[in-house]
Amino acid sequence: MRDIAAQLLEWHDAQQDYAIASIIGIGGSAPRPVGAALAVNADGVVVGSISGGCVEGAVYELCRESLRTGEALRESFGYSDADAFAVGLTCGGTISVFVQPVTAANRPAFEAMLRSVEPVTLVRDLRTGAAAALGSWSAIGATFDERVTAEARAMLDAGATGVRTIGCDDSEVEVFVESHVPPPRMIVFGAIDFAAAVARIGKFLGYHVTVCDARPVFATRARFPEADDVVVEWPDKYLACTRTDARTVLCVLTHDAKFDVPLLEVALRLPVAFVGAMGSRRTHEDRLARLRAVGLTESELAQLRSPIGLDLGGRTAEETAVSIAAEIIAVRRGGSGLPLGTSAGPIHRDSVPVPDLQVPDSLELVN
Repeated sequence: MRDIAAQLLEWHDAQQDYAIASIIGIGGSAPRPVGAALAVNADGVVVGSISGGCVEGAVYELCRESLRTGEALRESFGYSDADAFAVGLTCGGTISVFVQPVTAANRPAFEAMLRSVEPVTLVRDLRTGAAAALGSWSAIGATFDERVTAEARAMLDAGATGVRTIGCDDSEVEVFVESHVPPPRMIVFGAIDFAAAVARIGKFLGYHVTVCDARPVFATRARFPEADDVVVEWPDKYLACTRTDARTVLCVLTHDAKFDVPLLEVALRLPVAFVGAMGSRRTHEDRLARLRAVGLTESELAQLRSPIGLDLGGRTAEETAVSIAAEIIAVRRGGSGLPLGTSAGPIHRDSVPVPDLQVPDSLELVN
């Protein structure tokens, strides 16, 4: 939807109603991804596309109907759909489309999503069409059950878009969560074999992975082909000037005090999601003493996860990377790190930790 934001915001500024059709599911070969949107205003003007042309006419009529009735609609298109609105996709796939009117009642949620320069997600109830925008602020728009909000924030944190069915008391709520956010960053310091494995699993988990080391002979693209960026720079200098946020994960694998201490002095004062450092228990104690000597407080030192990783008994670089990834997930999602078979209660938590983002005095919006 953000790719047609400029036109939609013109309609918002003019207080014009419109209907928005979004792809919420695809099957087989579909020409546009989940989240692609087409909108039609009260004058019949169309912006956007959801199929490259093969079902646009039918979706246009659905938008007109939604504007006329004020009701949200849901429809599937494809060769296997026997519904009256079914239209064959030339590519042979199927798409599921959600259509809803945007009026004064729900306009604030859509406008907040369209104008936000921060990571933002739009949550829409697929039955009622109720909508809310979630970002570093609490919410703008409709009020959802806290379990819905928790799931939406977890999806925003991962940059995920899709349909979720969430149990709320004695009923279920089906929502479409549309996240607009760059992937979270994982910065791996120390161009060692363990770093290559951590970079691979970081990419698997959806991070934008950077490997940084001051030694150009080790920090090479050939050694880290899965990394998005390979940086040759002193770690503390790079961290001090690069972009980080409350979703950023820092893995310090340098295992050398001349790198570790100045780097952690910077890292432990940043509002990031995770800071972990590799090393033996003796190395950890020595590192803590050095960090205290340069002025870090006990509160700042408490943010350090060291030795990094959960106790899985791993030996290889790949097993160590799984251990590190497991701790990152547990810290970011509030997990205990214990086997599920040893605990009681629901496997999936009703809530997840929300990153301690810096909330602006007023919502920061694009002009």
